[in-house]
Amino acid sequence: MARERSVLRIGNASGFYGDRFAAVREMLTGGPLDVLTGDYLAELTMLILARDRLKDPSLGYARTFLRQMEECLGLAQKRGVRIVVNAGGLNPARLAAELRNLAERQGLVVAVAHVEGDDLLPRRSELGLPGGLLAANAYLGGFGVAACLAAGAEVVVTGRVTDAALVAGPAIAHFGWTPADLDALAGSVVAGHVLECGAQATGGNYAFFREHDVTRPGFPIAELHADGSSVITKHPGTGGAVTVGTVTAQLLYETGGARYLGPDVTARLDTVRLAGDGPDRVRIDGVRGEAPPPTLKVGLNRLGGHRNEVLFVLTGLDIEAKADLVRRQFLDALPPAARPAELRWTLARTDHPDADTEEAASALLRLTARDPDPAKVGRELGKAAVELGLAGYPGFHLTAPPGPGAPYGVFAAASVAAAAVEHTAVLPDGRRLAVPPAPVTSWPAETSEEPTLPDAHPDAPPAGPHRRAPLGLVAGARSGDKGGDANLGVWARSEDGWRWLAHTLTVDKLRELLPETADLPVTRHLLPNLRAVNFTLTGLLGEGVAAQHRFDPQAKALGEWLRSRHLDIPEALL
Repeated sequence: MARERSVLRIGNASGFYGDRFAAVREMLTGGPLDVLTGDYLAELTMLILARDRLKDPSLGYARTFLRQMEECLGLAQKRGVRIVVNAGGLNPARLAAELRNLAERQGLVVAVAHVEGDDLLPRRSELGLPGGLLAANAYLGGFGVAACLAAGAEVVVTGRVTDAALVAGPAIAHFGWTPADLDALAGSVVAGHVLECGAQATGGNYAFFREHDVTRPGFPIAELHADGSSVITKHPGTGGAVTVGTVTAQLLYETGGARYLGPDVTARLDTVRLAGDGPDRVRIDGVRGEAPPPTLKVGLNRLGGHRNEVLFVLTGLDIEAKADLVRRQFLDALPPAARPAELRWTLARTDHPDADTEEAASALLRLTARDPDPAKVGRELGKAAVELGLAGYPGFHLTAPPGPGAPYGVFAAASVAAAAVEHTAVLPDGRRLAVPPAPVTSWPAETSEEPTLPDAHPDAPPAGPHRRAPLGLVAGARSGDKGGDANLGVWARSEDGWRWLAHTLTVDKLRELLPETADLPVTRHLLPNLRAVNFTLTGLLGEGVAAQHRFDPQAKALGEWLRSRHLDIPEALL
């Protein structure tokens, strides 16, 4: 990567498998770039790809990316933009081969490389991983990507690397960093975390979305410097916005405490400094890095059983009594021998009194059934619901006829020694280069849930009268999933707001505002530089998104629920 070395301009064109198809072309034509990345993998995606691979061993990669390259491979080469994506999923070698075939059909000569070694399923017993898995993938770092780029690769596809590795890898290759350059590596990891979810950094899913035109937000760009500092921006003329707020929101997404562990470095999120650098430009600097842990995270996916849903519509008066009648009648209609292992009823009071439409007068009663045996969530379940049609509550109807059950997946995290993982860069000429683990590792020192920085516990919040109002009037939030746990980050928009937030939004107050969390382990972390409180809610999502344990299985809207809750807020902030 022989361009001018003072800055490396890295863009993102995908935050998930199914993101805006046109984003690759938009990013390549919208302005100058050195590298274009794309994140196609998530915990749920790995399960989807594992099921693809079961049907056809030649699959297991993100086929959307291959279609995008049919349009844009020649364009990227013409503009001198390197492509780095994790679209290889469970089969990066096959995707690399398909890209070479594509280039040949288009009359192009393109240097394609890939990274492998994350797939631990063939070595499951040797590594002490459990049986019954569909996929087991270690989260690799950026040095394999860097080796491919250093060998001249124009396109690098990986399997399961950390999302931030897609940015850290090109930066390592461009600036010549070594594993000892911990602060620079940490800065690139933070920039990578901001970019990884695409338009979430440019106003998408943003708490204060009404402040910007987010009809069609652009995708983010990081201008990286040799010391690991960066400026987050976007192409001129694209929608959305890049502000300290949008970057803060993304930094809190799916993170936890002060230390953000990774395979190359542990980034200290409590050292991140954000500052405006002009319109749609936010500077990130001050990031400190520590040695990474000696183990790698491993994502484990397996089939958990089969599930089905029936959605009853309850309209008008006596909603609770109607719901009680359905439950009693359904259990009476379903023979004990045919009952699934788990039956869960959830009543959503979407009804409004004296409503002017029938839909607005209706509530939804959801029945979710799970069982290892597909027969127990299939025909008999639907039959028991449908037979109530003329014998149940007044106005009985369903949103749709019950269908057959479907398999659901379960995600769990494990760890293995980094030295046991065969991280390999397969270079454009076919040579295989072993990528060693970090030479120096360290487990973070045991710390309490609150940081020990001098300004970690701010002064008393503003005095004066208070008013009952929604939290969202003075604080933003973003939430998401990590396996069965949920992450919920909340930030204030001023120093006075931060003092009030840090003192007010305790674990007990969170449990009071979100009753679903009342019996769960909740950990609170303070991040003063970001004016933020970050929570980990252990077990809220059961066995992960694929198991669909709750109404919002990825906790995407958990933060917006919290922002809608009322509490006493100082009028000075309002």
